Amino acid sequence: MAFSGALTLTDLNDFITPSQACIKPVEQLNKPEEILEPGAASTEIRIDSSGSYYEVAKNEPSRPSTVPQNPENKLQQAQISLNDCLACSGCITSAESVLITLQSHTEVLAFLASNPPPASAAHKVPVLSIAPQTLASLAASVSSGSRAPVAPRQILRRVAAFAREALGFERVYDTTFARHLALREHVQEYFERRDGAGQDGSGSGSGKLPMLASACPGWICYAEKAHAEMLPFIARTKSPQQVMGTLVKAWLAPKWGKRPDEVYHVAVMPCYDKKLEASRQDFYSELYATRDVDCVITTGELELLMREKGWDLSVPVEHEDEPLPLSSSSSSPSLGTPDDDAALPELLTHPGTSSGSYLHALIDAVTRAVAPEPVALSVKTVRTADYAEYALARRDTGTVVFRGATCYGFRNLQNVVRRVGREAGVRVGRGAAGRMAGARVRRRGGAAAATTGSGGGEEDRGLDYVEVMACPGGCVNGGGQLRPIAEAAQDAKDPEGFARSWADSGVHLPETNAAPAGEEGAASGDVALAPQQPASWGSKEWTKVVERSYWQDLPAWAQAEDRLAEADALAARITSEIYASQLVQASSADAPEGIQPAPFRTQYHAVESDVVGLAVKW
Repeated sequence: MAFSGALTLTDLNDFITPSQACIKPVEQLNKPEEILEPGAASTEIRIDSSGSYYEVAKNEPSRPSTVPQNPENKLQQAQISLNDCLACSGCITSAESVLITLQSHTEVLAFLASNPPPASAAHKVPVLSIAPQTLASLAASVSSGSRAPVAPRQILRRVAAFAREALGFERVYDTTFARHLALREHVQEYFERRDGAGQDGSGSGSGKLPMLASACPGWICYAEKAHAEMLPFIARTKSPQQVMGTLVKAWLAPKWGKRPDEVYHVAVMPCYDKKLEASRQDFYSELYATRDVDCVITTGELELLMREKGWDLSVPVEHEDEPLPLSSSSSSPSLGTPDDDAALPELLTHPGTSSGSYLHALIDAVTRAVAPEPVALSVKTVRTADYAEYALARRDTGTVVFRGATCYGFRNLQNVVRRVGREAGVRVGRGAAGRMAGARVRRRGGAAAATTGSGGGEEDRGLDYVEVMACPGGCVNGGGQLRPIAEAAQDAKDPEGFARSWADSGVHLPETNAAPAGEEGAASGDVALAPQQPASWGSKEWTKVVERSYWQDLPAWAQAEDRLAEADALAARITSEIYASQLVQASSADAPEGIQPAPFRTQYHAVESDVVGLAVKW
């Protein structure tokens, strides 16, 4: 049983934690000692100084002299794998608080150490892909200890250098192009659902509106285990992580002359739940016996790796100040992709939110669809910035053509589940959203229908889409992100209540915060916390810092549009090639007729609960 070294308990009280209802059975790996005679000595459990458990036989006068005194039998610790978590219905989310044996940075080090040299036929190509939220977290952390702000682009160059030189990775990518593919597929799926031609992942059937975002594995896990009635509303589009897995194993690997099982793909993500997502059976190839993403580590685990290897992320590397390449076929020397065919666009920008910009991509698509009619966008924040509603209406008539929302955090998510159930006439089942909401569906649904039938207007129009993320503040505040250190150093104890010396831990602490922008000595766009403003783990203040870092160093809008246009052309080519390849594989594997390849879509599975609440021991 191995904990990731970056796993810690925090005060993120907006997450639904497991542990109390974990139903993983404990396997008895140690066979009991054979009893020599009736009434033989009983045993007791002892714990040594290292925390290991031993079963020790008590001595008795009647014990035969041939039996050793105090024989010790070291007990094996129970292990819970990621697949156990996926099959269990006791936990809901917060995968960071379960015991895991895979998907950690130690697993990455073990593979890299055992990987044969490139000349060997058994050599696997190690590939690293990094989420933009991870880059923003690292950039904010480095910038907090420096007077000069560090941009995500520079962090990407430095992490790439570390991955190549210190770890031995051969390819390093960011996942923004995979997100670009996911957004294209997301938009296409929305219009399919709206026009009644949606796919259910198998090429048949129809989806439902409102469509709910599918990029957050915490939300998916929660819906599968607590609200199966919501699954038809969830988009089938893969998350950027899994789209990147498809790119690496199904498109890039053949260009390197490799099979999918000859590539080892590691993803660096801001969320622990991404580990569970990568372990889903839907993303496992039976043909090649490999996963799309072999291992997922968090931002904190990557930072831990760099500390263990003695790598200073604040030190600049060669080529880090070079501008972003415009051409999708060009390559960056720092990323180690010398061949054009295997190069991907770097750090693509998608205006909207730091959680993927799914809603804004749909708003842009709907705006283009109703053109040349002019439309106006209105935004209404409800209670907090974690929930906002967007309405796109025609300027001349005021008719609403699209209504969407961004919903971050489980507290808001539960309200969305109730609202979707009410508007769609679906009974909301058990779970955090409550049972009573389902009982009111018929009454409220009937009232809404009466209002619409009497010309109630577009104000009563239901939601068409919701960008759902389980973390409050969105993906930049994921459970695996770095937390502020400098402000915490002023306290005698860390957020977990333990005394900690950051200097003894090898952490460099700045003497003062960077000067706020506009003051003497401050550079334009400095990322810094306001003086005397504490930032606790998961605090809103630190999330805002990471958010600003996420949008830092953006290319000019004209340049960004050129990059997106070229990315669209490359995405269309890649989609066509992967589709053709999977079509050939499906035909050779005698797949059922009528099922077409959907390389960037997945499916979901409701998990029936085996846990009775009254049986849980609190």
